[in-house]
Amino acid sequence: MKNEKDFIYVHGHRNPDTDSVVSAIAYAHLKNELGVKAVACRLGGLSEETDYILEKFGFEAPILLKDARATLDEIDVDSPIEIHVDTSIKDAMDILQKSRQTLAVVDDRSQLMGVVTSSNLTHIAMGDTAHSIELLKRTPVENIVKAIDGTLVYKPKEFRFNGKTSIVAIAESGLSNYQLDGRLVIIGDDVNAQMEAINKGAACIVTVWTQEIEDAVIKQAIEKGCAIIMSSHGTMNTSRYLLFSPSIREVMTTDLVYFNKNEFVEDVESRMLKTRYRAYPVLDDNNHIYGFISRYHILNSQSKRLILVDHNEYSQSVEGVEDAEILEVIDHHRIGDINTIKPIYFRNEIIGSTASIITKMYHENGVNIPKNIASILLSALISDTLNLKSPTATQQDFRLALQLEAISGLDRYQFAQEMYEVTSTLKNKPYEDIINQDIKTFYISGKEVMVSQVVIYHFTELDTIHETFEEALEAYVLKHKLDLLVVVFTSIEDNGSIVVSAGNLKNAVLDAFPNEDGQERTFLQDIVSRKNQIIPRLSSAIAKVVDGKR
Repeated sequence: MKNEKDFIYVHGHRNPDTDSVVSAIAYAHLKNELGVKAVACRLGGLSEETDYILEKFGFEAPILLKDARATLDEIDVDSPIEIHVDTSIKDAMDILQKSRQTLAVVDDRSQLMGVVTSSNLTHIAMGDTAHSIELLKRTPVENIVKAIDGTLVYKPKEFRFNGKTSIVAIAESGLSNYQLDGRLVIIGDDVNAQMEAINKGAACIVTVWTQEIEDAVIKQAIEKGCAIIMSSHGTMNTSRYLLFSPSIREVMTTDLVYFNKNEFVEDVESRMLKTRYRAYPVLDDNNHIYGFISRYHILNSQSKRLILVDHNEYSQSVEGVEDAEILEVIDHHRIGDINTIKPIYFRNEIIGSTASIITKMYHENGVNIPKNIASILLSALISDTLNLKSPTATQQDFRLALQLEAISGLDRYQFAQEMYEVTSTLKNKPYEDIINQDIKTFYISGKEVMVSQVVIYHFTELDTIHETFEEALEAYVLKHKLDLLVVVFTSIEDNGSIVVSAGNLKNAVLDAFPNEDGQERTFLQDIVSRKNQIIPRLSSAIAKVVDGKR
């Protein structure tokens, strides 16, 4: 089966910004250049800025990773063997003897109808006569021919077989003691006996040790509506194989416990514990058989393997990250609560962007940075450091930006202006989209706080936001059950920010960033970094408010 367990998923944080997405793309590329199978992922929709950058430099959006828990299509399962629902029991037995695994029974549209195991077929050999008669009654003449490796000499329009079989032994009394009406008669190379069986109402005669059928016998069979088959076996094997001529639909298991290939391994394991089947069908979304899974596969399955970039906290990572295997963390934020079972490669630097760290790692590994990768790395560095105006920007960032400019052929100042002018407009944007553009969740003094940073080129952009924006903030707080929502509008041109907020802890924001007398929204000169300036001051102010209420 297709197996993706060897892939390593590289992803940034929830509500991904440009640095998060670009770092995942660039680091996955570096890993692949170093011979490691890695794929870039994202945990949410792309911002307008990120979308613009990827499109400009020829990149598709990374795949959306919804959950870190392994699904069935990411682990080893047995490849399925399909048989059609009209396949004879004998053919199914032949396949089972070779494969020794569960067979998937499908219809003309490849839809799963049931499954067949050796236990289904054992019942045929060991079952009582009445059961065999019922099965044979519904068996097409073609199945009988195939099961006994025979030759169909004549087939009537209506096959009136009642499921009963007679093996004729010629005695002095001939066939006078036999009740043959509607029966299948196994008979030898005796023309008179064949004619008599047909005249006594046989539904089918099956001849053994016969090279050809006389014309008179065929003529009589046509008149009486009796099928004629020449068997290639002797009497004993013909009668034995006849039992296995019914179609597999008659004996297949239809009361199935099955799974979808997108189900999580841990959920499948829980359901397996309640049943005792040896193998379970796995289906795709079109009800086609994908494979078979057993407890063996579950016990030997591996969790998803992850590399986290631009974050190291559970609350900002992919759903189910606790159940995955984290291999590496590449980040430039504070140390969070991620913990692992065994040692990993953990790289955390005081630097302006994760893209800067990734750029360094290309150099350290002796891998040339392609022009398009250099272009998006520079874009991410510009985005995360506000074109190196943020206090988080270091001398390393300046040096790395020059290197990326040289490789990409971009002018940092010119491209920064272009990028922000194209993507930062607030006009006609839904308020919720503005809030979600680059938002992160923080737990401060036991309170749930979300801080959104909206980068704009010039504060004149705020003229397009009406007074109802703050009403939208309050609605957002109620919807997401937050203690505090803070939206920071940061201007590249003006090199500062304006802060608005909503929620029960709104006063803490005013303590951290007080308005000047007579002003409703004071411009905060040189306040541009959420990580180094906004969060530390907010944390201190919230702690004071919370402690004061205790």
